[in-house]
Amino acid sequence: MTRSTSQTANDPAVKSLLDRMPPEVAESFTEEQLAHLHSALGARSWKKHSVDLRSTFPIPFIRRRIYFVLLMGRNRRDLTRREKQISAVTLALLVAAFICLSTIFGLLVLYLIKWKLGINLFDNYSFEFGHWFWDLWK
Repeated sequence: MTRSTSQTANDPAVKSLLDRMPPEVAESFTEEQLAHLHSALGARSWKKHSVDLRSTFPIPFIRRRIYFVLLMGRNRRDLTRREKQISAVTLALLVAAFICLSTIFGLLVLYLIKWKLGINLFDNYSFEFGHWFWDLWK
């Protein structure tokens, strides 16, 4: 089998593995074997991340270096049932908080418009919020 005709052999992870083998060994794999190699390497394949920071630094007074890796990106793994529940609850809370804050902001804007137009819903009663807010910007 020729590696150039194999679809699986063109996968970057499999290609990297095959390039490190002697050519006669690399060309001896069947398409089925390459597919199994591809699935086995799939869990270890490193994709491009939004943040990929890798570096080393020396430890003072010791002839050693330590390395660190910081990877951040979109989670492409399948979520567990518990993670899905937590995600749903978090989303629901964020939507509820957004709706509450938007409602409060909208009511405050409506109250300020009502106050500026001089409309009183109850005679001789006012929250005085409009005066306090207007004094903030003077």
